[in-house]
Amino acid sequence: MSSISIISTGNMARTIGARAVAGGNTVEVMSRDQSKAADLAKALGGGATTGEWGTAPAGDIVIVALLYDGVVPAVAQYGDALAGKVIVDISNPFNSTFDGLAHRKETSIAQEVAKAAPAGANVVMAFNTVFRHVLEKGRPDVFIAGDSTQAKASVETFVESLGLRPLDVDGLKMAHWLEGAGVVTVGLANHGVGNLDFALGITELPVRSDG
Repeated sequence: MSSISIISTGNMARTIGARAVAGGNTVEVMSRDQSKAADLAKALGGGATTGEWGTAPAGDIVIVALLYDGVVPAVAQYGDALAGKVIVDISNPFNSTFDGLAHRKETSIAQEVAKAAPAGANVVMAFNTVFRHVLEKGRPDVFIAGDSTQAKASVETFVESLGLRPLDVDGLKMAHWLEGAGVVTVGLANHGVGNLDFALGITELPVRSDG
């Protein structure tokens, strides 16, 4: 199993943390508000602990579950404390109308995190195409992107411990397109599907035998 630290006490942090504890992983919660971190760790149970904001996380995998505009500043503030860690960005930089991205360049929050991260840290994007309550109650596919094969393997192992299927979409440059897929999920929720009770996934055809 994995050792993870979650930077945040929000809804996604709570949901990922709960599934992580249920999957037998070691969980640490970190927040600027130490009392909120302690409350979440207590609610998660399973020996979940708290860490002090800005200090070296205990987990090998650090999930930054903040709103998109807080992700890069948090990573920059942690600085060398994240050296050697796998940093997981789960954010969606939606614009104000939720029909596009807040940035117009062909980049992503995950790619900007990689620029701010210390040497030896590796960034992986994951979980951004899954609505929180679907992650809580369902078994959605989890798309991941990253440049380090080893870092992605660590995240894949963690995702599998949650009872979910990780699907590698290639290097970190693909995080930009995963952000776009996040926009697609909102469009589907508002139009084609009409609700939030779904997640994007892959359907594989049975292997054909011509013999």
